[in-house]
Amino acid sequence: MVGFKKALRVSAAPFALSLAVLAVGCTHETWTDGLTPQEWRAANGYAGGYAGEGAVVSAAPAAAPAAPAAAPIPAVAVAAAAPEAQEGGRFGKQWRPDDLTVLPPTPTDYTPGKTAWGDWDFRGTWPIENIPSTSILLQRMDGYKDRVWITDEEHAKRVENAGGSDSRFSNEGQGLNVGGTQGLADWVKESPYSWRTSMIVSPKDGKLPPLTPDAQVKQDTGRSGWQLNQTFDWVDDFDSWDRCVSRGFPASMFPFRYNHGIRVFQAPGSVTIVLEMLGTRVVKLYPNEKAALAAGWDKDVEAWMGNSRGWWEGKTLVIETTNIKSGDSLTRDVSKRAAAPLNIATQYSLPFNTAPTSTKAHSRERLTMQGPDAILYEITYDDPEVFTAPWTAQLEWTRNEDYQFFEYACHEGNVQVRNYITASRAKRASIARGETDPNEPDGNATWARQFDFDRVAPGAPPPPQFGPPPPPREEEEAEEGEGSGG
Repeated sequence: MVGFKKALRVSAAPFALSLAVLAVGCTHETWTDGLTPQEWRAANGYAGGYAGEGAVVSAAPAAAPAAPAAAPIPAVAVAAAAPEAQEGGRFGKQWRPDDLTVLPPTPTDYTPGKTAWGDWDFRGTWPIENIPSTSILLQRMDGYKDRVWITDEEHAKRVENAGGSDSRFSNEGQGLNVGGTQGLADWVKESPYSWRTSMIVSPKDGKLPPLTPDAQVKQDTGRSGWQLNQTFDWVDDFDSWDRCVSRGFPASMFPFRYNHGIRVFQAPGSVTIVLEMLGTRVVKLYPNEKAALAAGWDKDVEAWMGNSRGWWEGKTLVIETTNIKSGDSLTRDVSKRAAAPLNIATQYSLPFNTAPTSTKAHSRERLTMQGPDAILYEITYDDPEVFTAPWTAQLEWTRNEDYQFFEYACHEGNVQVRNYITASRAKRASIARGETDPNEPDGNATWARQFDFDRVAPGAPPPPQFGPPPPPREEEEAEEGEGSGG
């Protein structure tokens, strides 16, 4: 397996497809190994029903773990009681409290349907593009201070901005050149999440905790296509996203600039989360937390998306992930390289895509349906060798069954790796000939500072103004005249 030493690479696409067929097409008579739902549940340790159905469960027999399980991650601290909420709609009813610095507990009163085998039914297509389109950033802007929620006046600006974006929608152009949005204003008006100040809800200031000293050095000196003052000569000068390998975990679960699709399939004993951009996660389900934590992989087996094991707590799907591909961006040994835990393409995230991941990294995710068209997704990530404290983020997954997935053919036609190397070598040759100033500004300087902003936040800079193009220079006009006379 080229490029790996410890990491286990498994192609999950065929497995995900088989799960999709099973989840959509199975009946009480067409189960894996010919078992009925009742037989399957009994054989897998679900003697009294799934946890969350109100029945007592007995854990399935499990072998002793090969390595100690990571310590459970506690849920983010929230207010003791939720404030009086407005009537819930299709996106739920976690409306803001009077105290805008308080995060109420996640509502659990919505009851979704169930699958034929008795699990809560989360199947569907759940793109998260509304979050970046509304400029709800990963980290909270300073002007909000400790506020989790925006004010009426700030929300009115969000509605106005969303309406303007919808009005600019056009099918002209391709890829990132397609202008505007569709339906964003309706979501901003209806969704409680549109009142949030940031995705991060803990620490209290909505910011990522500082990196440890060692992790900070590795971030500042690691190599990627986004790093400052870096030369490019080979593929190990680029990060895993540059090379179309993986966005890493948990970076893959956050909004990027495009391709925000998430699709959930379910089958007896598993949940498959298919990401539109570079990633499929197959989550095996267990009767309870104890059984899930005991079933982790051996410590020497790692994967880009980690080893995810899940269970039901009430109507919430809980997922513990360990064995995430560890390493840094310094080494020339690509088998020891890792993806950054957060990607620069997520608005107001860590820069450079060079933060390391240690063998102690693990996460706890909680997925709770808020209404027929919304899942509140919460993740707490802890890597004590990289971050000085755990951090927690919440996102809304919004159902849109009209959202289409297309093949994310990243590596095909990925000419940028070669272009970077060619341009870097040409620049160094030009400097050696005295034709280029070695101190000219670095093209990657933009990525060293905040470049995404929530425009409704207090103190936010005004949006950039784009005027008409400058008039052509005299030599360009002369060249055009010579060309037209031929």
